[in-house]
Amino acid sequence: MSVKRQRATGRTAGGRTTGARAARTRVAGALAAAACAAALLPGTAWAAGDGGGYAFEDGAQPVQGAVSHLDAEQLRPGKTYRDTIKKDGKLYYRVDLDAKQNAYVSVVAVPKTGGKVAYGDGIKVSMRDGSNNRCGSQEADFGSAEFARPITAYADRTIDPDSSTCREQGAYYVLVERDSAKESDPADWELEIRFRTEPGLTKAGPTALPSNWPSATPAPPTGGPQRRDGGAGFGAATSLKQGEWRTDIRPGQTLIYRVPVDWGQQLFVRAELGSSPASDEYLSHALALSLENQVLGHVSRDTMTYSGDPATMALQPERPVAYENRFSGNYSTSAVRFAGWYYVSATLSPAVAKEYGDKPLPLTLRVNLTGQPKDGPAYDGPAGSFAVTDDDRDAAASGQSGPQAARSDTMKVVGVAGIGAGGVLLLGLGAWWLLARRSTA
Repeated sequence: MSVKRQRATGRTAGGRTTGARAARTRVAGALAAAACAAALLPGTAWAAGDGGGYAFEDGAQPVQGAVSHLDAEQLRPGKTYRDTIKKDGKLYYRVDLDAKQNAYVSVVAVPKTGGKVAYGDGIKVSMRDGSNNRCGSQEADFGSAEFARPITAYADRTIDPDSSTCREQGAYYVLVERDSAKESDPADWELEIRFRTEPGLTKAGPTALPSNWPSATPAPPTGGPQRRDGGAGFGAATSLKQGEWRTDIRPGQTLIYRVPVDWGQQLFVRAELGSSPASDEYLSHALALSLENQVLGHVSRDTMTYSGDPATMALQPERPVAYENRFSGNYSTSAVRFAGWYYVSATLSPAVAKEYGDKPLPLTLRVNLTGQPKDGPAYDGPAGSFAVTDDDRDAAASGQSGPQAARSDTMKVVGVAGIGAGGVLLLGLGAWWLLARRSTA
């Protein structure tokens, strides 16, 4: 009889309720699941690189360049890859193109931090069709600022209505070449490789550049500096809008920012290094400033001298962003060929540490955007990243990096994720309370 009663009431010999225990177990599982669900919701925390080295894009896939184009691995549109290149090395990659889209393969070359580089050291990236006709190429080197830092170059296949080459559908080959002086560091350089495609046009647009364009530098932005620290890689670049932006930069460190530049707009960038009481030694090329377009094609660069007093520099003005710029023979003009994110990188020479110590120096970037945004070209498909969106402007205002902005977009899509997580927890607690009441009863 007692056994039957125990089974009927669910009570054990010790007086504990097995039904309540099971209920609590179920609730604990539900609460654990709710906690896990909340933990998996998109967040806003993101850890940037420590500035001591380059931060490669998350999810970049390994690829191995070939010494012969016939053995080249295929790159996929929209993907980012990683590889290494030896001193004076040559590597081939393959891309399959249609007869409509423009195509771009960019390479970020990342030498070993602190490694020795010479004036002409650098990379050359070229794209060729199956008949070995060169479609487009670009070279990048360290110039007079002979210290190791990330440098970029790209190769393109541009559909040119006045040219019959490089227009066919089929396999194209990208050749990456490294040049290094005899006395330079022989260590391998790491490569970050991107393959991007731009939609074709529904109808041909203008190919001739206007003879006149606004080249006067605007007055610096007002309102005072705001704090915004740069990213350690192009994939982690900190977003900026027009304004005055303050950070600190250590010798040997590279900081990377991005600015959304729409069709018809011009980007102007100035940099200022703050004073240092540590020394008054004159250093040429103390700061290197570089500008890249949204597919990481190189646009322009300059360097700044420093002697302990405040020092300023400005990148040369470029034409307003326009589709027809791509048909210019000037590589800087050709590079401002589409709207999107433009990247600004600043590197402080390691030589600064010897004279001024290894502490950071104050750095201010002054960014101007002039010109009213215009309609883009008549693409025959979605513009994708070759446009500036309201979300891009929001990211620039808030300072979000690309990964942060992507997570923010995810939050917008789910909308009620935060409320949902709280709801799941409240439901779990409610279920626990009801089961506890039922067990007590």
